This record gives sequence, C-alpha cells and structure tokens, in this order.
Amino acid sequence: MARLMKVARHVVTGALFAGLFGAGPALALQCSNSGSGFDTWKREFAALAAANGVGKRGLDALAGTRYSQETINADRNQKSFKYSLEKFMQVRGTDTIISQGRKRKAQNAAFFAGLEQRYGVPAGVLIAIHGMETGFGSGMGNTPVVSAIVTLAFDCRRSAFFQPHAIGALKLVDQGSITPATLGAKHGELGHTQFLPGNAMTYGVDGNGDGRVDFYNFADALTSTANFLRAKGWQPGAGYQEGQPNYPVLKLWNAATVYQQSLAIMGRRIDG
Repeated sequence: MARLMKVARHVVTGALFAGLFGAGPALALQCSNSGSGFDTWKREFAALAAANGVGKRGLDALAGTRYSQETINADRNQKSFKYSLEKFMQVRGTDTIISQGRKRKAQNAAFFAGLEQRYGVPAGVLIAIHGMETGFGSGMGNTPVVSAIVTLAFDCRRSAFFQPHAIGALKLVDQGSITPATLGAKHGELGHTQFLPGNAMTYGVDGNGDGRVDFYNFADALTSTANFLRAKGWQPGAGYQEGQPNYPVLKLWNAATVYQQSLAIMGRRIDG
C-alpha cells in the first residue's frame, strides 16, 4: 500500500517534554534550513543530550547521523491532508483497510479483547490506526530513524517540536530498543503504528512479554498504541465518533481533521 507523508503527530505534552529534557534550557541551539552547520550543531546537541541523560551508545549514534535531505524534502511536500474527506479515504484505501481489518480482528480476537479490557480502547480504532499508518506492517519505512529525527531537530521549521523526540531516539538507542540502523518513516516514526521516538520512550509497553519493547513487533506496537490513547484521556465504554467523548483523543494521535474523521469511520465499520 502506498504511503503518504504525514504531519507530525503524537503531540509532545509538557510532562513528556520535562521528562525528556529535565529542568534545564532545551531549545537554545542554532537551527538551519539547510545542511550547513549540521556537524557543529550535533556537537552542541550532544552536550545537551548528555546533560539530559543520554549515554554513550546514544551519543555515538548522534555522532554518526547524517543530514537527511529526503526527510526535509518529505517535510516540505505534505499534501494529502489538504484533500477532502472523500478523496483522503479513497487515496488511503479505506475500503481495503476495513475489509482486512475485520479479518484481522477475527483472527486475533483474544488479543484485541485483552487490550480493550486493559485499556478500554476497542479493536476497530487500533486496527484502523495500524492499517492507516503502515498497511498492517507492510510499509514501515526505509529511512534511518535516528538521522531523520535528528535532522528535524536541527531544521528551523519545527525544531522545538522535534528536539524532545531526538532526545527520545537517542535514549531508545541507549536502552537497545533501536539502533542507528533502524529504519522507519521519513519523519523518524517507528514500527507498526509509527510512534515518534519521544512518545515511544514514554508510552512503550512490552505487549508480548519478552522483556523488551519493540515497536516492530505487532503485539508491542498495538499494546503501546492502546496505552497512548488511554493515557491521553480515552474513556472506556464511551464513543469515539464526532461529538462523542473519545473523538478529541484521536486528535492527539494525528492533528489532521481528515485523518481523525477517517479513523472514526473505519473503526466503527471494523467493529461492526
């Protein structure tokens, strides 16, 4: 399934920002709209990262990053969220997602029932996210995640947004959840449901019980997604269509209105 570029999502809350950066100044670095000065900036960012708990493996990963021009090109060329809802759903292949989603729900009934019991998030929403983000894991991206997210932290357009996620990525390297070679989407998103690294650090859950959180593992990714939604205010048993209590939580997954509307429609149809 062809993937379209996404606006940056999974908003960094004040608590997440503080958790990743601590109490010190976080955003006093010089940004750039090109690759010029990237190596100098990395050395400055390394000092900030170390002061905020990033260890040797993370710092080594930072030193080895390259300026990701393909990430910048993608960030400057996001068009899909300007579509009408009808066009957006057509381009995203929602009929296929719904059809496959119903089958996947039936095939993994116990797993999804367990997630709903624990987090209160119904299967339809989680399956719709999985289908929308990566075509159920078929397109998780081919861009080195650490380089992508560090490039966006350096870029002037949204450096304040991406710097906490760059710190998060380096900490994920420290703990062994990803490596400098890990591939993801153009904006540094990880795994089956495309978590930004700062949120991966905060909301990641070991869903398959193997003792580690791996966003490229189906169970870990879907469990973490349910955990994210619940942490953002999802109310068990309440509706998630427009005007219902859980609909605003979808905005915290993706800020695009057509995306939120599509999730609500697909989730309802998958749950039947």
